[in-house]
Amino acid sequence: MSCDALVIGAGPAGSTTAILLARAGWSVAIVEKCPFPRPKVCGEFISATTVPTLDSLGLGGAFRDAAGPEIRRIGLLAKDTALCAAMPTHAAPGDRWGRALGREKLDMLLLERARSAGAQLWQPYAAVGLRAERGLQRCKIATRDREVVLRARIVVAAHGSWERGALPTQLARPHRDSDLLAFKARFHDCDLSPDLMPLLAFPGGYGGMVQSDAGRATLSLCIRRDALREARKSCPRGRAAVAVFEHLLAQCRGLREILRGATLEGPWLSAGPIRPGIGPGYASDVFRAGNAAGEAHPIIAEGISMAIQSADLLARQLIAAADDVSIEDRRAQIGAAYAAEWRRRFASRIHAAGLFAQLAMRGRSAGLLLPVLRAWPELLTLGGKLSGKATARGSDVDGSVYGGGGGNRTRVRKLSAFGSTCLVRLLF
Repeated sequence: MSCDALVIGAGPAGSTTAILLARAGWSVAIVEKCPFPRPKVCGEFISATTVPTLDSLGLGGAFRDAAGPEIRRIGLLAKDTALCAAMPTHAAPGDRWGRALGREKLDMLLLERARSAGAQLWQPYAAVGLRAERGLQRCKIATRDREVVLRARIVVAAHGSWERGALPTQLARPHRDSDLLAFKARFHDCDLSPDLMPLLAFPGGYGGMVQSDAGRATLSLCIRRDALREARKSCPRGRAAVAVFEHLLAQCRGLREILRGATLEGPWLSAGPIRPGIGPGYASDVFRAGNAAGEAHPIIAEGISMAIQSADLLARQLIAAADDVSIEDRRAQIGAAYAAEWRRRFASRIHAAGLFAQLAMRGRSAGLLLPVLRAWPELLTLGGKLSGKATARGSDVDGSVYGGGGGNRTRVRKLSAFGSTCLVRLLF
């Protein structure tokens, strides 16, 4: 079978790419190795900056109907400290704050829209081989009892960053103590305010919590491999997730209070290793979107948003460059332009996330930072801006959120330069 575009991975990045290309008249095949709906380690938050893209995909209404409450405040829980500040607002017309939606629902919404747009789905199939063949890309996909060969002019890798396989974007790497391992659980009947998304800081890791759909709260966290090893010493017979959870509860009084009467829904999920950073947007004749192109530390809760936004960017650049005769001969040129624009849009988020993650995981840095945040909790709002929760035009916090006025907006602007310098000095 031949097609214009082969998309490997049907998560937010892959399905978004497929929707836009199929709508533009491209023949599109999506390869996804897991049956849907599927559980997924993910913080589940989607920033307001991404909702216009969901609207353009025809899914904005469905997202608003299914998602949890608007998240209007950002918080910090560390040791005995509990702080909160306003979430930065998105100034474009429409939604001003982000919301959370379970991946089982979000992924199904996007994939069904891709199929209705005309994309052909191969599920559950795994991509097991890829090589060039007379100007096209030849991809072998397989189940346990069947193999199929697909040929495409364009291949887009949109799989998870920790997935290992036979593709050049799925190469295994040796374990390191600095690797991050991710865990996720859902709870009912917890005392988390519906409009609050707190950051959880603890030695060796960080996490976050948010009210998602169906009245449940999602707790997601990352911990360094060496910190997990130490945590398991106090829980030698328990699962890794149990050891991490007990370590987190011991370090964070605010979380203990939130979960005092809560009920765990289903098992803990785990994934990893996560190695945040910027990868090539195009390499080995393969375009990359979502985490395959680059990944921010999950501390900023921008994973889904970056996946959808990067897929939108890639698809629109491919469509603009489309030429029935020569697009396969210009893949490298298109890839270079895409990679440059990707960095322009997302590199600052990844760098900011790296800084925040190091501050959260290092006990000494976090201890020095807490008095500063108690004095100026608006620095949490600044962190939200730097992580992509608002456009540049919407970077000033609306005074009504604070109950004040223009004075508060001026205070946040003045804190921006000071806050960035302060964070760097505390870390280094």
